Amino acid sequence: MSPTDPAKLTPATHRGGERTISACHTVPLVGGVVGGWVHEQGQRRESGRCSLVILPTGSRFLRLLLTLLLCCVGVGAAVSSPPNVIFILIDDLGWTDLGCFGSTFYKTPHIDQLAARGMKFTDAYAACPVCSPTRASIMTGKYPARLHLTDWLPGRRDLPAQKLARPRIRQELPLEEIALAEALKARGYATAHIGKWHLGGKGFEPEKQGFDLNVAGDHTGTPLSYFYPFRRDKAAMPRLESSAEREYLTDRLTAEAERFIEQNRNQPFFLYLAHYAVHIPLRAKQEFIDEFLKEAPSRTHTNAIYAAMIASVDESVGRLVRKLDALKLSEHTILCFTSDNGGLSVQEGPNTPATSNAPLRAGKGYLYEGGIRIPLIMHWPGVTKAGAICRTPVSSIDHYPTILEIAGALPVAGQIIDGVSLVPLLRQTGSIRREAIYWHYPHYSNQGGRPGAAIRRGDFKLIEFYEDSRVELYNLAQDQGESNDLAARMPELSRELSQELSNWRRAIDAQRMTPNPEYKSPLLQ
Repeated sequence: MSPTDPAKLTPATHRGGERTISACHTVPLVGGVVGGWVHEQGQRRESGRCSLVILPTGSRFLRLLLTLLLCCVGVGAAVSSPPNVIFILIDDLGWTDLGCFGSTFYKTPHIDQLAARGMKFTDAYAACPVCSPTRASIMTGKYPARLHLTDWLPGRRDLPAQKLARPRIRQELPLEEIALAEALKARGYATAHIGKWHLGGKGFEPEKQGFDLNVAGDHTGTPLSYFYPFRRDKAAMPRLESSAEREYLTDRLTAEAERFIEQNRNQPFFLYLAHYAVHIPLRAKQEFIDEFLKEAPSRTHTNAIYAAMIASVDESVGRLVRKLDALKLSEHTILCFTSDNGGLSVQEGPNTPATSNAPLRAGKGYLYEGGIRIPLIMHWPGVTKAGAICRTPVSSIDHYPTILEIAGALPVAGQIIDGVSLVPLLRQTGSIRREAIYWHYPHYSNQGGRPGAAIRRGDFKLIEFYEDSRVELYNLAQDQGESNDLAARMPELSRELSQELSNWRRAIDAQRMTPNPEYKSPLLQ
């Protein structure tokens, strides 16, 4: 009986798929949790001289053991080393903010070329409408609600105008989690974090989560400066204490990424390049701004400063691709390009709104599509077909199991992974087995979003608002802009999805909001 046979699987904390991360011969040992299912028996991957043995979950000492357990096979074929992985995360980039996703004002030729060479996902989602929770989901493969890390850090404080009080959330990515970089180090990868971290400060830095190198990553959500010097008062961004005059942050982070690639060209590497761009404050190189001021804006995209920031991000992608080509690493390097939430579509500081997510509704901070649907491009040389388009709904929780499978790694026994591997989609050999994707956002956002939860199952999406338990139901196949609420016309489906969402929250121990004791009703003021 195969390890993926449903008879060998026991439902875990919620309904989900049962894809195994293994793609080669396995031997039963002990198990973990992948895609919402618990493996009653886990796996040992064998390939000639050595194998990766999955040990029982234990204390943080397990992290030391992981570094000793190196697996000697790739996925689908025996190779001398696993592929390099470059994961590029852009901050607050909206779903339509690339040429290949529909923009006629923003210029992204290098990113568009990446999409032309790889696979574009039309229905990719961030696990949260704001940044830190989505970043935690990428690092762990878990829903933010399971981690109790559901808002940007440190989070928006409770205000008298807010009917509900937020739960007390974690202020960092827990050290007990086996972060993606740690899992890849166990596979022999050199690892680098370059850019925005925003998952904890002292004692919880990227270096504590498996990264050999950290450049510019700390507890902050915005850069100290987008231009030289990269400091504010006495504080400086890590490893950016010295810099060239007039240097732009996006360019500098790219140079650091190029240096890491060069230095690790002879071993497998994992580069997590998390640009601070295009997050506010909106700052860009003046020569780029001047060029966009000459351009005719589109109906939805008009901000020249934001366009210039995106242009620098696009240049960054082009530089990395050229570096890989020069080092003859392109055919052995997987590239993933995505965002952490929807684009900023409301006024929040100078020169904003930054963008429009139309035809999607709303933007960052909202559970509507504009706040959580994001661009996603993946290029796996020799696997993804040029110009491929995938319309299957996927989530940021899926990156962890996907990269593990590509790298030939396995989850640790007892490890819970909510995401599912996207390898069948990338190979175009099959589908993923998952019934729904969930969101839980028990917070008021800075952008005006209200606390709530959401579920997407098939073409239907239900949003529940926590203040009054009101629900809205949309058929996204027919109503991408979420303008036609079907809740009253389809009460049975609304109740069914609402119950499924409630069951999921209970199963993963999602934190609840409580009445705000300082609440002052506008009617009484």
